[in-house]
Amino acid sequence: MIKLLKRWLVGSTSGQAESDTEEKDTQVHVTPYLPPDRRLYCIGDIHGRLDLLEELHAIILADCAGFDGSRIVVYLGDYIDRGAQSKQVLDLLIEQPLACFETVYLLGNHEHAMLNFLKNPGGIGAAWLSFGGQVTCMSYGVGVGRIRLNMDLDQLRNELADKLPQSHLDFLNTMRHFYTEGSYCFVHAGIRPDVSIEDQELGDLLWIRDEFTRSRSCHEFIVVHGHTISLEAELLPNRIGIDTGAYQTGLLTALVLEGSDQRLLQTGRD
Repeated sequence: MIKLLKRWLVGSTSGQAESDTEEKDTQVHVTPYLPPDRRLYCIGDIHGRLDLLEELHAIILADCAGFDGSRIVVYLGDYIDRGAQSKQVLDLLIEQPLACFETVYLLGNHEHAMLNFLKNPGGIGAAWLSFGGQVTCMSYGVGVGRIRLNMDLDQLRNELADKLPQSHLDFLNTMRHFYTEGSYCFVHAGIRPDVSIEDQELGDLLWIRDEFTRSRSCHEFIVVHGHTISLEAELLPNRIGIDTGAYQTGLLTALVLEGSDQRLLQTGRD
């Protein structure tokens, strides 16, 4: 039985992150803050794990029972690829959003790669098939048994375009690149340190890793992100990483923010 995991971790640090650099952190970081009577749930990378998303949605609904304030859920992107049920994950998000919640859907690098493939199956778009795109195609009933035979990429793209519901394409094309609320900025991969959020390049928002995760810079917001997998969620003064590798570990993580509090809800915990 999946149980609710609650850990109050305001101001906590990660030993792994501390080992990345010996530089002493002397900066004054942003104070955690969300407006009063407001609760925010932020869900990490799903990667085609419909089963875990359904479980986490149920946990969130149980957690907010009796809460009378406004509720919002922010999804950090990478809904597709790797796991076997990419289409079904998008179906759920589009057709069965959490009742009584505002919703924010951020673009992940995997969705961006899929859109690139649909626009240009040759060139950079073709790389999508090598890091998860094949299983996403299969979830739409595309190219099953033929992808391995190096079928013509234009043919594969055309078949995917034919079977991709218009609602899915519209959903992918209207995803945000980042979202801010209170003292937090939510983004798929991270930000380029020392660059304002308005001046960030899309490539960094979707793909950045070490330059961001190893930085101790005091950003203008506490940055909440996915993309870079860690065995445990990382709650640091300048960033919070919640990609816990759900498609492999069975651990899909949601960060819960309310006032100055930060806590976690997770599947796969006893």
